[in-house]
Amino acid sequence: MPIALLPDRAVVTVTGEPATSFLQGILTCNVESLPEGEARLGALLTPQGKIQFDFLVSRAGPDAFRLDVAAGQVPDLVKRLTLYKLRAKVTIAADPAQGVAASWNDAETSADVPRFADGRLPQLGGRLYFSQGAFSADATEDDYHTHRIALGVPEGGRDFAFADAFPHEALMDQLGGVDFRKGCYVGQEVVSRMQHRGTARTRIVSLVYRDGEAAPPGSEVTAGQKNLGTTGSSAGGRGLAAIRLDRLGDALATGEPVRAGGLIAGVEKPSFATFAFPADAAAPAG
Repeated sequence: MPIALLPDRAVVTVTGEPATSFLQGILTCNVESLPEGEARLGALLTPQGKIQFDFLVSRAGPDAFRLDVAAGQVPDLVKRLTLYKLRAKVTIAADPAQGVAASWNDAETSADVPRFADGRLPQLGGRLYFSQGAFSADATEDDYHTHRIALGVPEGGRDFAFADAFPHEALMDQLGGVDFRKGCYVGQEVVSRMQHRGTARTRIVSLVYRDGEAAPPGSEVTAGQKNLGTTGSSAGGRGLAAIRLDRLGDALATGEPVRAGGLIAGVEKPSFATFAFPADAAAPAG
């Protein structure tokens, strides 16, 4: 029943009476409907609809929200949110005193450290937010990422580049990170168009390496002479990759094996995903 510290994550807080309406107007997810005890996937997009920042949003108190974000993105996220703030009476700040941990498989936690269900996928477990230096864990950061990768759940900066991927490509539409019924937000028009026209050709999918050795992140995924995409993170003989599904279908029709960094791999759709997928993709690699 593991609990892992995540030193690669950090917390930004947004507080003040208009915090809900402020975030509702700029983020992809619905913060108005966010219940106590849930950490919901969300993003701040460019006006062109690409992901600038992805994070888990949770309530931190009355008129207060917590954004659980990649640690290296904290200064830029605070700066960007401040630009959107205008005259809104909200306070946006990094909280270096707050640490982040993940728990899964029904790990027991202290009553002093409440657990927020990870809204992306029940199997991911939950998130814990605690005072730095006052928490112990029985698993490692690598253990958590092995668990995440096995489930096929991507993470920004590891499986897709910021300012380069659309929410659909990063599976945010599959993991509750985009609310298609709420009002406008930054980049909403592009995301809505992709949803209604079904124009997302690239998706992050799972790779299962035939010999157990995984290709490094950023390796080319190919079939014959055709480029299919690029690898992301990997662990335990599995990995994630951003793949052009139309090209994958064409390659499978010709019987070409899929290779990632030269290594033969099978391609699987994550179990939670509902998008169309080439029927023979998960067949044994040749």
